[in-house]
Amino acid sequence: MADIAMMAPPLVLVVCLIVVPIVIAVYLSFTDWNGFTTPLHLVGFRNYVRIIHDPAVAHAAFVTLLVTVVGTVACNVLGLGVALLLNRNTRLNAVLRVLVFYPYVVGAVILGFLWSSILGTNGAVNALLGAKHALPFLSNPTWALATVICVIVWSSFGVNVVLYLAGLQTVPDSVLEAARIDGASAWQTFWRVKLPMLAPTVTVNVVLVVIGLLRVYELILALTRGGPAGETQSFVYNILTSSIDNTQLGYGAAQSVVLMIVIVAVTVGITAARRRSEQAVAA
Repeated sequence: MADIAMMAPPLVLVVCLIVVPIVIAVYLSFTDWNGFTTPLHLVGFRNYVRIIHDPAVAHAAFVTLLVTVVGTVACNVLGLGVALLLNRNTRLNAVLRVLVFYPYVVGAVILGFLWSSILGTNGAVNALLGAKHALPFLSNPTWALATVICVIVWSSFGVNVVLYLAGLQTVPDSVLEAARIDGASAWQTFWRVKLPMLAPTVTVNVVLVVIGLLRVYELILALTRGGPAGETQSFVYNILTSSIDNTQLGYGAAQSVVLMIVIVAVTVGITAARRRSEQAVAA
């Protein structure tokens, strides 16, 4: 009975904050509710069929996929590389760790407005370059998407650095010393000793980055507002546009359910792939 009493508060929080909202979202996804009027009208799978044929959803999915793939690779490569450089306990490295991690703890909206003031049409960079040499960081569709990805990676990879540093601290010095005695080069030591022992950390980092990038919204809102001409709208941005701006909450709920399924599937897939690789190595 005591164990049940201890488990009750967290279970209540999980049910109220996670289960109930999911159930409500799934229910609303089968309605045509606009967020204001009642009663609700059930429309079956009409919203889900509409998602398949909606070009705005397709473009938002492409943008989100591109941001997720490029961002995941960049965040993990940069995170691991910087972690290897900062793996020594010196005062300078301690300061550099703080500087690298700091953008992650600053609000995404603040970072978006900051970079907008730097890279915008009338921003600091173009003011220095002059009107004749101004660069369309946020006004050209291709430039804007590349700028969004770069800012997202810059603001996100700090947490990957911290996690990789923690993983590097778990690598036994005796194993590294044995590799050096055997004549292994620095690259061989990293590839054959450090990286395999960092595999659980890599999995955690990949999952965290993927989930975060699939849900990216605030930074895009502050940086480009989905522009120019909707070219940088992410899937979550499109969900909120459908739900709030276009007062189609049922349709937005259907998109939310689809995104939730994708996130769960990707997380399970990455975890399963990691377990299969561990079993293959053990065999």
